[in-house]
Amino acid sequence: MRVGIAFTLKPDSLPAGAPDDAHEEFDSPVTITAIADALRQLGHSVVELGDGKQLVERLLADPPEFVFNIAEGTGTSRNREARVPAVCEMLGIPYTGSDPLTLAAALDKDMTRRVVGEAGITLPKGFVLAPPPAPYDGDFAEFPALLEAHDLTVPVIAKPVCEGSSKGIRNRCLIESADQFGPVVAELWANYRQPVLVEEFIAGEEVTVGVVGNDPPEVLGAMRVVPNTATDKFVYSLEVKRNWEQLVTYECPAKLPAGVQERLEQEALAAFEAIGCRDVARIDFRIRDGVPYFIEVNPLPGLNPISSDLILISKAVGVSHAELIRRIFTAAVERQ
Repeated sequence: MRVGIAFTLKPDSLPAGAPDDAHEEFDSPVTITAIADALRQLGHSVVELGDGKQLVERLLADPPEFVFNIAEGTGTSRNREARVPAVCEMLGIPYTGSDPLTLAAALDKDMTRRVVGEAGITLPKGFVLAPPPAPYDGDFAEFPALLEAHDLTVPVIAKPVCEGSSKGIRNRCLIESADQFGPVVAELWANYRQPVLVEEFIAGEEVTVGVVGNDPPEVLGAMRVVPNTATDKFVYSLEVKRNWEQLVTYECPAKLPAGVQERLEQEALAAFEAIGCRDVARIDFRIRDGVPYFIEVNPLPGLNPISSDLILISKAVGVSHAELIRRIFTAAVERQ
């Protein structure tokens, strides 16, 4: 089979005035080469499609039989991850992973909360603050009352509502006093040009669950992210992810009580189904007092062969990068 890989390549430089994590989601040549090699090992020929206009031109000129999609899309649109699947569907080309509706809904953390909350999955309390029409230039006096209005007290955590790969989630996003609240939200508005989700901070264990397949999907494994310096205020922030080898230990399988592990897996599969994921996803939770609280779902999880969380889970349970790519691709082909 002739398989095209859709991807968003990380540029060499940032746009003027952009935050330093503007390209955090995008892929490196290492990831694209590893996926291509895995597909070739399965006997397929591979063509690199890229993203955007280049991808459309290549699909129109010489369409592959199947697309392996890891394209994140560019810009700040909450629909950017849905573009490649939408184009593929329009052209009648099958592809791996979730469909446009799921990818758009999952990138919008507020929309995801509504969907999985309706399915009965436990969520942190939270609310969304839309940016004002002009840059905020007030004195932040009105912000503390917003927490009380939504039945929240500090600590809370603030994050851009439509970003992935921990973009915008820095250590300072853990707000521990009311006077920090307004400045942090205003900074996020200015840098990411979108609403901000404010959630109660779940002081507990950070766990991520890999799910692969369809009918039924299966839990690949659960991984606990353990800070090397013990703290009840740990945030799996961008600073941590960029320096993970020094700051955290990845524990997989996660050492959790049997009952908590069972509930965690059930909630992960329920979230996978509720938001409509296909073939592969990674679902993040915080566990407090034995209760898993859903944080977000990643239907386009990173597949970097060295550092991506899903790959760390895969390797810990004895599944190589190439074998994981095979499982994802096979699930997509069989689904067709």
